[in-house]
Amino acid sequence: MLNSTKACHIYGLMRILVHSGFFAHQQLDGDAQKEGYVLTNSSRLLLKNNPLSITPSLKATIDPIFTKPWNFLAAWFQNDDRTPFETAHGKILWDYCSQDPQLNDLFNESQACDSRLISSFLVDKCKGVFEGLNSLVDVGGGIGIVAKAIADVFPHLECIVFDLPYVVAGLQGSKNLKYVGGDMFKTFPTADAILLKNVFHDWNDEESVTILKRCKEAISSRDNVGGKVIIIEMVLREDDDQVFKSSETKLFADMEMLVLVNGKERLEEEWKKFLAAGFSYHKITPIVGLKSLIEVYP
Repeated sequence: MLNSTKACHIYGLMRILVHSGFFAHQQLDGDAQKEGYVLTNSSRLLLKNNPLSITPSLKATIDPIFTKPWNFLAAWFQNDDRTPFETAHGKILWDYCSQDPQLNDLFNESQACDSRLISSFLVDKCKGVFEGLNSLVDVGGGIGIVAKAIADVFPHLECIVFDLPYVVAGLQGSKNLKYVGGDMFKTFPTADAILLKNVFHDWNDEESVTILKRCKEAISSRDNVGGKVIIIEMVLREDDDQVFKSSETKLFADMEMLVLVNGKERLEEEWKKFLAAGFSYHKITPIVGLKSLIEVYP
């Protein structure tokens, strides 16, 4: 219930929300003297009944645990900590999540928002990516949103969601979907294809090369000529400034990776150089939103 003494401030709040694109003005009943507010495409993404709602992602973005590290950037540049998150909280993000179930749930739900959008696009527009495959491992797959969507559309495809033990603990699979806990820096299940969505941007180049080596081992050990690695990530481009909002979002995402996990978003040229080590061929295809599909072959 709105406190009556605060009613006079509603107009100022709505004015900035209209300016920001979350609401739009609309005349009421054709009366030019009466004006109301309606939802926009942006605010509809925050509706609870929207299957592609980004509310959990927004809640994580503005949660004090995730905003506090930004205040420690200056201190971090002068110390030996791995991330500003560690400077702020005394531990890295992954350790914090493993020890705090509430934060772990918040993080997983925020990741699931992006996964729902990506999975709906993959199974609708990118079915060819999965043709000829009999098995797939979703590395860092969280609660399995993407893998489940793929498994449902391709019932012949054996799918495994591979993530840290505390992430997949208690999750139930299905006929062609199962969950496996482990450490991707050591080894993970073999398959015809390895899928990694928003994994590499969490890690620096050296760590990412290690993950790529494990990917190659996992598909090469099956002696399958058609094996491949499927990566879904942002790809920064030098000409992104031509589309300012897109560029701005990607650059903020790059900073977020720096602040939280010592990772980064990579330029297209960085991806090409990065993937050339140990792999014979790759193809980068922009798909939905700011994401690109990167197919890599040994």
